[in-house]
Amino acid sequence: MPENSPGFVMIPYNTLESKFNSVLLKHDFSEAKAKTCAQIFASNSLDGVYSHGVNRFPRFIQYVKDGLVVPNAEAIVSGKAGSIEQWDGQRGPGPLNALLSTERALELADYQGIGCVALANTNHWMRGGAYGWHAARKGFVFIGWSNTMANMPTWGAVNSKLGNNPLVIAVPYKDHAIVLDMAISQYSYGAIESYKIKGQNLPVPGGYDTMGHITSDPSEISKSQRILPIGYWKGAGLSLLLDILGTILSGGNSVADISKQKGETGLSQVFIAIALKKLQNYASIAGSLEHIIHDYHQSESDNGAPILYPGERVMATRKENQHKGIPVARKVWEEIEKL
Repeated sequence: MPENSPGFVMIPYNTLESKFNSVLLKHDFSEAKAKTCAQIFASNSLDGVYSHGVNRFPRFIQYVKDGLVVPNAEAIVSGKAGSIEQWDGQRGPGPLNALLSTERALELADYQGIGCVALANTNHWMRGGAYGWHAARKGFVFIGWSNTMANMPTWGAVNSKLGNNPLVIAVPYKDHAIVLDMAISQYSYGAIESYKIKGQNLPVPGGYDTMGHITSDPSEISKSQRILPIGYWKGAGLSLLLDILGTILSGGNSVADISKQKGETGLSQVFIAIALKKLQNYASIAGSLEHIIHDYHQSESDNGAPILYPGERVMATRKENQHKGIPVARKVWEEIEKL
């Protein structure tokens, strides 16, 4: 476990959030924006998504310093068509633009049953699942995705022309949610970096080494910059279509456009919300979900480990980190302290 390693320190949630907040205030964030952004980074870390929480925070601040993220930019509406709205994020902080877009999609769905916000010219949303959890806790189904810079070769290619465009699908379940949050690569680059920090190999192969061999070594994959798409050619096709839809719905940049810039900025994202309470079968949905999950949990494990639905492990991690503190790599914490 990381907390038993001398390379990690255990940081209470409130301490982490306070540190993020103070750093953001020093980098031209308003009090309100700093508070919300700090909460998102800290909550991602609390839930065990360190790759898009505490580990990513120093890079986020560097993007602010480089002018790629504009701290107090405000997203604006650029077009409307029924239950679909197009917004321009104006290069504002990705997590804040994503939260605003999620909230607007919920408003549209609450009125019309389904709502879609297509967001152009924004920045990395960090952990996409955060917006799925946010919507599901309010009783809405959520579907969202983002494109990225080109960082993944299509199947059969050696040069990167695809993004590992993350996809999120969330459904309310009891007091929690079922949340699928995945990159279209076998591992996100953030996850690969986390394994590098821990000095561990990936559980399954995630990319190629510099000699073109499939490997589980995160350091080798970082050198080659050749990650595997999920499902090989199927994941490559899904990545392409997510980029196409994100680009045409938002009127924003494609992976190819983003990749011509100095940094990963000006992304295109889509946020879709569905109001379950407006469906004629709403009263029976809870029972249907319980039946499906009960049957799913009857799966026979091949190694004795429990079979969990997407997002189920998050709740246990959240509880453990609330009790013990959040495990942060010492070198990451030292870097944040210097900010």
